[in-house]
Amino acid sequence: MEHRKGGCHCGKVRYEVEVDLTKPVVECNCSICGGKGLLLSFVPTEQMTVLSGEDSLTEYRFNTEKIVHLFCKVCGTETFARGEGPDGKATYAINVRTLDEVDLATLSRMPYDGKAL
Repeated sequence: MEHRKGGCHCGKVRYEVEVDLTKPVVECNCSICGGKGLLLSFVPTEQMTVLSGEDSLTEYRFNTEKIVHLFCKVCGTETFARGEGPDGKATYAINVRTLDEVDLATLSRMPYDGKAL
């Protein structure tokens, strides 16, 4: 488990998270994740804190509308999403690409067929 900080492109939204980047990150091929190039790591809500810019976040929901995709309304970067895990507990899906100083080439990726849903 690592303590990391991250944020959007313009810097309005900043967050910190306890995340395990030794586990594979999810590379979903659904229309939104594939189009935005999201790489996701899921963490319980208690491991995630929005440091600044909560008022700069806007949401987008689609399909079943269970996942709240949150992005900066200034620069458009999707930093994370909120939802529930398979166990029903509240969770965040962190867009690993928005973490500071992560070498994406070192991450193991797990493909997920979101198009099939």
